[in-house]
Amino acid sequence: MKILIIGSGGREHAIAHKLSLSPRNPELYAAPGNAGIAEVATCVNIQVDDLEGLLDFAVKAKIELTIVGPELPLVMGVVDLFESHGLNIFGPKKAGALFEGSKDFTKAFLLRHGIPTAKYETHTKLDAAIAALKGFDYPVVIKADGLAAGKGVVIAENQRVAEQALIDMMTNRVFGDAGDCVVIEAFLKGVEASVLCFVDGKTILPLQPAQDYKKAFDGDEGLNTGGMGTYSPSMIIDEGLMSRIQHEILDPFITGIQQDGIPFKGILFVGLMIDGDDINVLEYNARLGDPETEVTLIRMENDLLEVVEATLEERLSEITLKWRPEHAVCVIMASGGYPEAYEKGFLIEGLPVFSLSEHDLGPFYYHCGTKRVLDGVATNGGRVLGVTALGEDLREARRRAYDAVKSVSFEKMMFRKDIGTLIQK
Repeated sequence: MKILIIGSGGREHAIAHKLSLSPRNPELYAAPGNAGIAEVATCVNIQVDDLEGLLDFAVKAKIELTIVGPELPLVMGVVDLFESHGLNIFGPKKAGALFEGSKDFTKAFLLRHGIPTAKYETHTKLDAAIAALKGFDYPVVIKADGLAAGKGVVIAENQRVAEQALIDMMTNRVFGDAGDCVVIEAFLKGVEASVLCFVDGKTILPLQPAQDYKKAFDGDEGLNTGGMGTYSPSMIIDEGLMSRIQHEILDPFITGIQQDGIPFKGILFVGLMIDGDDINVLEYNARLGDPETEVTLIRMENDLLEVVEATLEERLSEITLKWRPEHAVCVIMASGGYPEAYEKGFLIEGLPVFSLSEHDLGPFYYHCGTKRVLDGVATNGGRVLGVTALGEDLREARRRAYDAVKSVSFEKMMFRKDIGTLIQK
């Protein structure tokens, strides 16, 4: 079976790795892929926003299934395009991808269907947005409505910072069109957790939860990033809490999309804030999280290909997900300066051949932003590697992940040293 994976990051490398372990031995392609993905798939130089190029390749190469990794092609409508040509593709249509493409769309959906979330207002005019700050306590959260690569969120500690964030988004357009509309949201304290779910339009099937670390520096300091590390399973979501999440968050989502007529087959990423008995939705995304995928898929015992096909065929109710008992930790090795200005092209030293064993404890060096060069592999992004290891408990997985980080180096590298610890602010 020929499978095309759209994307070039750590998430796509983890997807490719998991698919390569399928007993059905699929023939894998990736567009555009990266140096790590190239070890398990044939990479083709087509960018994720070149929808016609992707379609043309899929038709000519007789691709039987396409799996979309990042959000941009989903929001642009790649699923609608492929399906209009009779091609199998995994991910929500453009109408469903709005859960990621517009924070205002998501907040309105949550409010409409009684799903708990923070108080908010949406504005398209700077003066009105600044005036609306009077209705919120500090800190307050300012979000660009559209796609901003996980960076369009500012937690403002005071009026000055909040106003500057609004000016940057709406006037200075630091996030481009994404900041033409902003969401002002009450700040929620607690611990963040992520629940990834397969959705076939009728059934929602959650994977075991993971905890992501968005801030650039230790102790959750610095700017928001696309994620500096994660671990699974979450140490704060037990069976009782997961039952509440299913009842209060996930089931109402299915009811809501059916009532609203929103088509959705693929992955729903639910970002949660948990504070004691309070559970609130921070965000929805329409694809697998990165770096959550790196610790989740490696623990899932099911054949990913089987689960994807069940989703497309609306058979998720027949699937029972099974999990390895080990814990997993992923530490992101990033380029100095990320998530702002950073340099590329530094040679990565000490990078081993990627492990392909299904039962291996790792470490697995998932490539997030790399490229093949004459002398080996070089950095090619803000997040460079997702170093992932498993262990019999969280402590062991964390030790093994950080030991693996020490064996790899490149100029101006940075990483958090507190991944796998509980941080509550």
